[in-house]
Amino acid sequence: MKMFVVFAACMSLVVLASAQADQKVKNCNEVRTAYSSKGFNVNDVPNKGVHGNHLKVCTQGFSCCTLEMEEKLSQQSRTDLKAPVHQLSSNLQNTFTQRHRHFDQFFRELLSNAEKSLNDMFVRTYGLMYVKNAELFERFFSELRKYYSHGSSAVNLDDMLTEFWTELLERMFRLVNVQYEFNDSYMECVSRHMEQLKPFGDVPRKLRLQLTRSFIAVRMFTRGLALMPEVMGKVSTVSTSPSCVHAAMKMLYCPYCSGQVALKPCKNYCLNVMRGCLANQADLDTEWNNFLDAMFGLAERLEGPFNFESVIDPIDVKISDAIMNMQENSIQVSQKVFQGCGQPKPSMAFRTRRSTKDSGFPGRFRPYSPDARPTTAAGTSLDRLLTDVKKKLKQSKKFWSTLPETVCVGERIAVGDECWNGTAKSRYESVVIGNGLANQVSNPDVEVDITKPDMVIRRQIAVLKEMTSRLKAAYTGTDISFVNEDAGSGEESGSGCDSPPCDSDGDIYFSTPAPAKPRVIKIQADDQPSSGTRLAPFSLTLAVMALLLALLTPHTR
Repeated sequence: MKMFVVFAACMSLVVLASAQADQKVKNCNEVRTAYSSKGFNVNDVPNKGVHGNHLKVCTQGFSCCTLEMEEKLSQQSRTDLKAPVHQLSSNLQNTFTQRHRHFDQFFRELLSNAEKSLNDMFVRTYGLMYVKNAELFERFFSELRKYYSHGSSAVNLDDMLTEFWTELLERMFRLVNVQYEFNDSYMECVSRHMEQLKPFGDVPRKLRLQLTRSFIAVRMFTRGLALMPEVMGKVSTVSTSPSCVHAAMKMLYCPYCSGQVALKPCKNYCLNVMRGCLANQADLDTEWNNFLDAMFGLAERLEGPFNFESVIDPIDVKISDAIMNMQENSIQVSQKVFQGCGQPKPSMAFRTRRSTKDSGFPGRFRPYSPDARPTTAAGTSLDRLLTDVKKKLKQSKKFWSTLPETVCVGERIAVGDECWNGTAKSRYESVVIGNGLANQVSNPDVEVDITKPDMVIRRQIAVLKEMTSRLKAAYTGTDISFVNEDAGSGEESGSGCDSPPCDSDGDIYFSTPAPAKPRVIKIQADDQPSSGTRLAPFSLTLAVMALLLALLTPHTR
């Protein structure tokens, strides 16, 4: 008898609970409140629950949703599906947009400060001689900016640097030999043999290597920072295919229709829905990670051997050292040129009363101390900027493959078995499928056509792959566009020796004009003329003929 009483009591509780649940569905009060909180008209909600046979998605049992409500909630689910992904991708997008702006601003201002520093000190040191030739240096910095902005399609760094030193040699050669008159062909003769003369010492070679490597690296790195927000803006939109919208509606709002407005989806259920709707984005992950690795490697290069701050900041010192080297060796350089290109004509305009000080660059350059250097508006050093960027690059690894896990957390899901599994409040039994389009063939919650990849995302995968190749080339100091234009270019961005090889021997002393592309000829680096100076073949012939004439002279008598 007691057992019967206990059993009856239990059954009464079950019936009461069921009746309360049915009452919730039938009165729909909580649904009305939740529905209106979404901005919809509360009058859309029926006073009592009705059978869901008329619905397209949430068809099970009695429902507080009408067909009109279901359509509106489907549109809402489309928005709710996009929102967390948009927020996460926008945060990352804004992060790298900001880093790109800071880095770009820092570089441009560093270049401007270097130009200002050079101008201020050269005016103070060289005075009027510099002012008269200032446009050469202005053009030098302008070409560097143009390369940074437009790349090798606008400026070939190697050619630009060669032209800069060549023109500087021509102008200085005229200044240190103001008593002579030089025509264009004579100056062409001087320019053709600048490599053998080495009037500026080793500065042009070193500066070319440093500038080329650092500018290629910094340009590619800045472009990489700019590319990240562009790619994210194009690929971060979640698929809103009918199957995805259907799955999102079922996951997010079918609990509403059943009267369980506070019920959240099971985590694994959420993962399967998001992996199905983000299948194409997950396929970005491999090239995205390769791209980030290449960016990280180039950042480390910029911290070390390709540090453009250490190249640009003291560039005024380096150019001045080259100028002073030319001035100090001007006599030896001039003598070699006169022997090779011929004795120039005296200048009719030259006045003997002009002082030596007026005939050349008068002073030695004195750079600012590091503390006196101008600071950039970015308000930070390159090392600090790169440390920050490297941290963000690391955090961005596997962004696309982990996006479903990042979305399906917190208040968006329910932990444990007390969750919505797509049909009822119960444990989710299906297996969580893998990432990527190919794996979606077995997705239990989203129908995905694996034969139709998103072509926008496929194009961005190709873009990332191409940029990764450029970043890896920049890591070695090479502009990849130079490789396409000249298969012989390498670390020095297309610089090198013309055929025949660099070790070809020869002499500057000549009697006929050199070809347009002269062979690389070595001359002795003696500061003073010596008896060891080698004679050109023509001079040697003259010497032999003079000897024969001397021997024959007694016989003629």
